[in-house]
Amino acid sequence: MKADLAVIGGTGVYDPQMLKNITQWTVDTPFGTVPVFTGVLADRKVAFIARHGSNHSVPPHLINYRANIMALKTMGVKKIIATSAVGSLDENIKPGHLVVLDQFIDFTKGRVQTFYEGGEKGVLHVDMTNPYCPHLAEEIIKSCPAETVLHQRGTYVCTEGPRFETPAEIRMFKMWGGQLVGMTSVPEVVLARELGMCYASIALVTNFAAGISPEPLTHQEVVQTMAQNTVKLQHLIMKVLQNVDLRQDCSCPGANKEAGTLGGKE
Repeated sequence: MKADLAVIGGTGVYDPQMLKNITQWTVDTPFGTVPVFTGVLADRKVAFIARHGSNHSVPPHLINYRANIMALKTMGVKKIIATSAVGSLDENIKPGHLVVLDQFIDFTKGRVQTFYEGGEKGVLHVDMTNPYCPHLAEEIIKSCPAETVLHQRGTYVCTEGPRFETPAEIRMFKMWGGQLVGMTSVPEVVLARELGMCYASIALVTNFAAGISPEPLTHQEVVQTMAQNTVKLQHLIMKVLQNVDLRQDCSCPGANKEAGTLGGKE
């Protein structure tokens, strides 16, 4: 039950069928059990987690982020490619476009964002200068076919959900420099960084955000747009998984080097 690479599938990406020799496991962690699929792609062992469950049964504010990320770490995963469905705050980033995230703004309110909560483990103030691995992001950009519209960077605003945002919130997020809005990248990206894993996220734009879209927002709209674009997203992920260097020649594995230094042991 080992894997070097992992995919965390967001809304619309529930199926690990991009892999061969698929096996389902239940991984036990201190934070709960996690259903994980493993399979093979180009002789590489890959883990797959459906972030919301196979039937989209878990809302974003109730996802067990710590269990999911710890499960992948336990399996030996070094690099994670995540997907997410997002709304666009930028008229130039249109539904159906893909975006490689490079920064986030956290507007969540009640989520645990660390594995280090004092006591024996101590405290970790993890550096988030580059929250998403630039090396893994570059591999995604390099692997993307010319006919697919891919924006090479984007600032993601993470909200608590499960409700959609108000037009007033969207105007505020735009003033802050946000370009995309979603409900799941935080704390997922933070937790992966705490455990020294490379993490990159491919966002698929499903709609324009509230106040920009001329119509009221619906989850069905998100699901339909994802369904129309899932194949191209999966093909991109498969190409990255086949070509990416398994070595971590980046700062990600050392992000937790100060773990436990403030009043505890790692």
